[in-house]
Amino acid sequence: MTPAHPSKNLPSSAEPCTRHGHLRLLPDTSSRILVLIPCLDEGPRIGALIDELRRLQPQADVLVVDDGSRDDTVDRAREAGAAVLKLPFHLGYGAALQTGYRYALDGGYDIVVQMDGDGQHPADEVATLLAALHEQGCDLVVGSRFLGRKSYEIPRLRLLGITLFSQLVSALAGRPISDPTSGFQAMNRRTMHFYQQDFYPYDYPDADMLLRVHYEGLTFHEEAVQMLAGPPGKSMHSGLRPVYYVYKLLLSLGLTWLSSSLPGKRTQN
Repeated sequence: MTPAHPSKNLPSSAEPCTRHGHLRLLPDTSSRILVLIPCLDEGPRIGALIDELRRLQPQADVLVVDDGSRDDTVDRAREAGAAVLKLPFHLGYGAALQTGYRYALDGGYDIVVQMDGDGQHPADEVATLLAALHEQGCDLVVGSRFLGRKSYEIPRLRLLGITLFSQLVSALAGRPISDPTSGFQAMNRRTMHFYQQDFYPYDYPDADMLLRVHYEGLTFHEEAVQMLAGPPGKSMHSGLRPVYYVYKLLLSLGLTWLSSSLPGKRTQN
């Protein structure tokens, strides 16, 4: 697979935008953009997020994939003007994302920006990811909390885990990766197709998928973004889940690295 390369000439329809004192370029306005938000019990927050997205990104469509919420997430999302897909029961974060990728591919969207519905990923940072996807000419942009932009104070134990996986994935990929667990991403159709395959985790698609992207030959770039603290008690990694998460991710990273070293075993699109 041939990696994508940055375009030397900007399209005439590229629009300038100023962010944090810097001139940024948004993608060609002919690109169809979908903002994908997997949700589980985000009723108190999802309406305000969609309102802000529609104000800041009027050219983009918003899709909420409800992963078995027991509150009014679906009603709030529809009232705010988003398209909603409701899964029959709780299938997992990764399953909700894959549902959104299929919707985007079938609907002819060129770009997907995926973000959380709990307010941790600010709506005004979507423009940052879109501009980076265009400027870098890559297949995937990952928003990073650790490239100089001030974000919330991460709990010490979680920060230790992120640092561990950052060092491990960087070593396996042979390049520095500062925030391998970030779910704030923008991608093109090549990445959507890649993420649609059976190896995509139904629960925690994370650093292992970034390593697979690298081994597949897709190009990715980390872009500095600001993130906010999520609401108390709303983390996917609460209770005993961190133990399973660390075990599962270490196993997946090891298997991904081993499979990449075997001749003819690399996953094909």
